Formats: sequence, structure tokens, C-alpha cells
Amino acid sequence: MHTTTIRIIAIISLAAFFSSCSLSKKNSSAENTGSNQDEFWQSLQQLCGKAYKGTVVAAPANDTVFKDKLLIMHVRACEEGRIRIPFFVGENRSRTWVFTKKNQQLLLKHDHRHKDGAPDSITMYGGQTTNSGMVTLQMFPADQVTTKMLPAAATNVWWVELVPGKYFTYNLRRMGTDRLFSIRFDLSSAINIPEAPWGWKD
Repeated sequence: MHTTTIRIIAIISLAAFFSSCSLSKKNSSAENTGSNQDEFWQSLQQLCGKAYKGTVVAAPANDTVFKDKLLIMHVRACEEGRIRIPFFVGENRSRTWVFTKKNQQLLLKHDHRHKDGAPDSITMYGGQTTNSGMVTLQMFPADQVTTKMLPAAATNVWWVELVPGKYFTYNLRRMGTDRLFSIRFDLSSAINIPEAPWGWKD
């Protein structure tokens, strides 16, 4: 079996475990949570202002959105407690990943915009951590806002793996289905900064 496939299967198993962890368990280990998540956050901040090219590692067989497209992530805005990362798919500049650090948790949201900057009808969905995670890997099971907005996404688990100087992966698994999506960005080689995403004034 291919090494990448084995790794994805292992991470999916972790996703199933982490998504079932209770918030009470997380709160009982708040000090630990801060340590791992602080280091992960610091690694994310170190990417501020840089852009990287990505490749699809895994996607549904019928995917036509990401296949053969130029994929770019740009760590464009780093504020206190919030990091925004536009994610470009070819000429489509509608997507921005929004990471927020608050109350011993990390939150991942997906900001979707139209060309005129107006919010899409489906936007700001995502998940939040329920435990300390790892220094290089944080997991985001779908939150209640997402469950209400997109009932089919109630079992979504997103996770981000960040190995400084090597790679950043954005991943999605819908538990109980075969839906798996993974993009890997090469952090060893920054690329030219792309234009602003839709809706950004600067």
C-alpha cells in the first residue's frame, strides 16, 4: 500500500477518535491544550505573508472542482487571535480559511464570497478543536453552527497538518462515508504573492 494512503488512513482513524472526545475532557486539560495549540499557532504565524502551491493528495473520484487546477494558499492576514488564509482554485478566489484562537480552542471557518465581495449563501461553516491535538496537527470536528447550516456535514472532520519548512495539508473527511479530500502545500518553496481574494479591499 502506498505510504501516503497509509498515512491518510491513520489520520482518519485519529479523526474518528478525536471527533468523539467530549468538551468536558478538553476543559480538564486546558493547560495541555494551550501548550500544543500555542506551538501550532506560532508555526502558522511564521507563514504570514507567504504563499505556497498545493497539489491534490486525495479527492472524490468524480471531483471536477480541484482537478488540474492551480492551487495556492496565501497566509495573507495575521491579526491577534485570527489568521486568514485565502485559498485559490484556478481563477476562483472565493475561498478563505479563517483560523481563530479563543478560550483554549482553535476554530476553523470557511469564508466564501462572490466576485462582488458579497457572502455566499453557504459560508462560515467549519469546526473547532475538542482537545489539545498535536504540535503539528490540529483537528476540527464540525460545530453546531455547521450542523444546523449543513445537516449532511454534521460528521465532517477537518484537520490541518503543519510541519514547518516541509508541508501544510488541509484535509476533510465526512465520517460514515467515503468522502475524503486532502491538499498538500509545499512549504519548502514560497511562490509569488497572488492578487487579493474576492471581497478584500487591500
